[in-house]
Amino acid sequence: MKKRKVPHTFVIVFFIIVIAAVLTWIIPPGKYVSEQVGDETVMTFYYADQLPEAIGGNEFHAEPQTWQIFSAFYKGFVKQGNIIVFILIIGGAFWIMNKSKAIDMGILSFLKFTKRLERWKLMRKIGVNNVVIILIMLLFSLFGSVFGMSEETIAFALIIIPLAVSMGYDSIVGLCMVYVAAHIGFSGAMLNPFTIGIAQGIAEIPLFTGIGYRAVCWAILTVVGIIFVLWYANKVKKNPQSSIMYEDDVYWRKSAEVKEEELERYTPRKAWFVFAFLTAVLIVFSVLYPMTTLKIGNSETTLPLLPIGTAVFVLLSIITLRKTVHYFVLTLLFATVYFLVVGVLGYEWYIMEIASLFLVLGIASGLSVDKSASDIAKLFLEGMGDILSAAVIVGLAGGIVIILQDGGIIDTILYGLSKSMSNMGKIASAEIMYGIQTLINIVIPSGSAKAAITMPIMAPFSDLIGISRQATVVAFQFGDGFTNMITPTSGVLMAALGVARIPWEKWVRFIWKFILVLVVIGALLLIPTVTMQLAGF
Repeated sequence: MKKRKVPHTFVIVFFIIVIAAVLTWIIPPGKYVSEQVGDETVMTFYYADQLPEAIGGNEFHAEPQTWQIFSAFYKGFVKQGNIIVFILIIGGAFWIMNKSKAIDMGILSFLKFTKRLERWKLMRKIGVNNVVIILIMLLFSLFGSVFGMSEETIAFALIIIPLAVSMGYDSIVGLCMVYVAAHIGFSGAMLNPFTIGIAQGIAEIPLFTGIGYRAVCWAILTVVGIIFVLWYANKVKKNPQSSIMYEDDVYWRKSAEVKEEELERYTPRKAWFVFAFLTAVLIVFSVLYPMTTLKIGNSETTLPLLPIGTAVFVLLSIITLRKTVHYFVLTLLFATVYFLVVGVLGYEWYIMEIASLFLVLGIASGLSVDKSASDIAKLFLEGMGDILSAAVIVGLAGGIVIILQDGGIIDTILYGLSKSMSNMGKIASAEIMYGIQTLINIVIPSGSAKAAITMPIMAPFSDLIGISRQATVVAFQFGDGFTNMITPTSGVLMAALGVARIPWEKWVRFIWKFILVLVVIGALLLIPTVTMQLAGF
């Protein structure tokens, strides 16, 4: 019997666009409008034909979607342009760095180090690889929880996936160590300004209050995530062919086959010039910005982070350049990660600044291994071509949201769901809020955009039924996070899958049960916010 082939990810996403267009013919368009009632601003829903001209009725245009399923591809590219450009720059930069063989040298050195650790009885019992997975996942979960790491995971996936494959796992384990860990932290966020900060601001409650219970939630969700990944990783380790990515991971396995004898140790003179130039630049910035103020939640800490980073970079560069240029390129990578964190926390960097930083990394890596400017340009284009499919799928997935927006049915869906909360008990109402946020997140994966749409509706409603606004924020937080890891409307997910070379349909087969577990845990963690007197609630 011939095995039925699963359609290509592009085909699946296009059919979702078609389904979204069909819905615009079934669901009437409508819009939430903010209105002033006394001293309060309330959100009132109007169907399109009932919207008064005084509050924008003549400006609201929505129509059933037909031929727009094709123009949605173009509009999706425009909408997701920042992520698409980010992917292409990251792809080009990492391709240059990979051609230097620095990542190969780094992985081989790391694996040697882990082998030495196995001499310790305790490490053998726990498993060195297990410790590596736990530590990496804890780090990225913390990043997701504290400053909302999301798009940044795309770049880190290109580093961690080859490491995971070299350790005997598959690309799914590598992506889980970075992307899933960060988004578990994002879901159970303690200080995430993009979700907690915006939602609490709209709900008019003190910023970042209730952190104690959210820290408990973060810990529980992170432990569950680590256990799940360890279980799957050990399963793949014992039987690599049990992985649904076994055939697709040929690319990663081939890149992990580099042997140490194939890596020539050398340090071109040009690498020393790169070091000198970067050192001069870092010294200038250290003088201009001697102190950096890190903003984490409501707290601020001022430290000389740029001078410290510069001093460490200089010291490590001198040591590594005396050994081999490969270690120097790795030093450039570590410096990039360090300044990325400093930039995000201290200077409010986002995609543009991060992409620029990695572009510098790529150029510096190419020059360090004695490549000419023309060679670097050619490698950059090769890298962009290699990762182009990931960029295309992000634009295509963005078309789903475009169809729903142009059809004017997103607010109507939200209105219909919110009406289901009437005449319910406190726990049931909180859970319905959570369910609504979860469903809406499949359509609108942007946490800040969803907070702006839903919190003005949910916060006043929670007052009417006797639920704290803090509980409403927790319902939003959980609903915003979990389905980000499965919905094709998430540009970050589709980009991460693209760079990992994991088809979306295979990812769904792997992740759906885990997402279901997280959703259930989220529902259970929501109950104490209604039944118990928690600090900040």
